[in-house]
Amino acid sequence: MASNTEVMKRGNLEYIDKTEGETLDNKTLNKMAWRSMFLQASFNYERMQAGGWLYSILPGLKKIHKNKQDLSTSMKHNLEFFNCHPFLITFVMGIILSLEQKKADIQTIRSLRVAAMGPLGGIGDAIFWFTLLPISAGIGANLSLQGSILGPIIFFVLFNIVHLGLRFGLMHWSYKVGVDGIAKLTKNAKEFTRAATVLGMIVVGALIASYVNVNIVTPEYLSMQGTIDLQSILDSIMPCLLPLAVTFGMYGLVKKNVSPMVNISCNRYSRSIPRYICIDFRRRRNDNNNRSWEICFRS
Repeated sequence: MASNTEVMKRGNLEYIDKTEGETLDNKTLNKMAWRSMFLQASFNYERMQAGGWLYSILPGLKKIHKNKQDLSTSMKHNLEFFNCHPFLITFVMGIILSLEQKKADIQTIRSLRVAAMGPLGGIGDAIFWFTLLPISAGIGANLSLQGSILGPIIFFVLFNIVHLGLRFGLMHWSYKVGVDGIAKLTKNAKEFTRAATVLGMIVVGALIASYVNVNIVTPEYLSMQGTIDLQSILDSIMPCLLPLAVTFGMYGLVKKNVSPMVNISCNRYSRSIPRYICIDFRRRRNDNNNRSWEICFRS
């Protein structure tokens, strides 16, 4: 019989019971998928999402490891530093559980867990924050601007159909395919991330043109020489140039860590600007009795 020192030393590298663990049923997988929504409940700057990760994966570990020492060892190394996209966390959970079931080497499990963090972070941001969120929010905002109460409901439903579909679908799929899932997901990860990011930027650009309204409208006011439609001049240079400039201005303030109250104040001030500015060219006489032009801003 091995001594306690040998057991502890061996437990840090491999499990005592090498028998393949129990296959997890759909009920357990779904339970862990629901628990994964609390991934960031114990977020901290030392181990990031480690507490939420262990809480999410614990029902599966209890079914796989019947030996208490093995369960303790598994819980210990699953409580190490972890940080991943919260909506794609079930993909990593399924792969790790398949390795735990096969009683793979602990160092291998650690390495795969760490290796999956970076790619999934980029893919998750491209899918959810740069693509899905602008599209669903744009549809919901459009309905809300038309006075429909369905706006926020449509946004909530559209976003969470994709979110929950991926969360539960990836939990089952990654558990079945195991380690091969990483290769399949990351095979074209760079191209996919770039394509999703480009699509998201296109959607954001369309939202700026549709929902940010900054117009300089000159009324039909005639002075001695008439008026100039400044908005038409700007649109001939680039349509929706002013909304784009305002959006980049607000973005610049955010990047410079300016207080959100400043952004809100700027937004409120922009709404108080007169609805139109008339640029009126009038002739006047100067001291030398020569005619010159005067630009008069009228609201």
